[in-house]
Amino acid sequence: MFTTLTPAATLPTHNLVEAIETLKRELNAVILAHYYQESDIQDVADYIGDSLGLSRQAATTSADVIVFAGVHFMAETAKILNPEKQVLLPDLDAGCSLADSCPPDAFAAFKAAHPDHLVISYINCTAAIKAMSDIICTSSNAVSIVQQLPADQKIIFAPDRNLGRYVIQQTGRDMVLWQGSCMVHETFSEKKLVQLQRAHPEADVIAHPECEEAVLRHAHFIGSTTALLKHAQQSAKSEFIVVTEPGIIHQMQKQAPDKVFIPAPPAATCACNECPHMRLNTLEKLYLAMKNRQPEIVLSPELQQQALKPIQRMLEMSA
Repeated sequence: MFTTLTPAATLPTHNLVEAIETLKRELNAVILAHYYQESDIQDVADYIGDSLGLSRQAATTSADVIVFAGVHFMAETAKILNPEKQVLLPDLDAGCSLADSCPPDAFAAFKAAHPDHLVISYINCTAAIKAMSDIICTSSNAVSIVQQLPADQKIIFAPDRNLGRYVIQQTGRDMVLWQGSCMVHETFSEKKLVQLQRAHPEADVIAHPECEEAVLRHAHFIGSTTALLKHAQQSAKSEFIVVTEPGIIHQMQKQAPDKVFIPAPPAATCACNECPHMRLNTLEKLYLAMKNRQPEIVLSPELQQQALKPIQRMLEMSA
């Protein structure tokens, strides 16, 4: 469960970044931020990464307070890995459409219908789903984890059907998929992507595997956010069409300032390719969370213990 936010402290009249740095020292805090956060938050973070990288950082940090600039399942994961530490999330409404697409009661029934199947769950799920899983994975390591299992092992893959389908294509395994999806990665338009390719014929299309198959078939490179970032850095290409949440482009531009990054368009005439949940966090809310020491992530010890085992197995299999 989550604690509620107390009345907000007054925002400092001086530089907000300096105020955050001061609080960081006073609290012995670390700020972990996902690539999909707004650029101001990325710039103040101690570590920026994808779900696997953030999990590794959360598992090894010596900080007393973890400020998680991301969405609730990420902050939950940090708390599971650090039951004695305080974990803060700037905005409790920063949820996840993919996590929400897999209700625990419905998934428990789904799992019961496949009793001889091992459950691999994408880290983009709630603590309750993690507790029902055998192994957690991320988009960085999903293929590798499945490949490490015996060929005759039956598998349920949850909750993302698009990532699951991609893993099936890469491994040849016949997995049972929970039919969840990410609202952001399903919003990309194949038609508009093809039109953008025609306008930029020299550009590489780089895409996240949470995208739909019709979009992925146009990609020159498919990978996690970290993999997309590394590819953009190392590729000889100078222009890229980026088919994932456009927050990653801030880091791409910082690490490869001489290259051009074009966000892929959504089907609708809106900013639907931006995650509305990730964007709920702001620099001001991050400051207030540190100042007030809340909203704080609180989980029952039993749930933490149950959810920890599959996360630890993931980290062991990804070493």
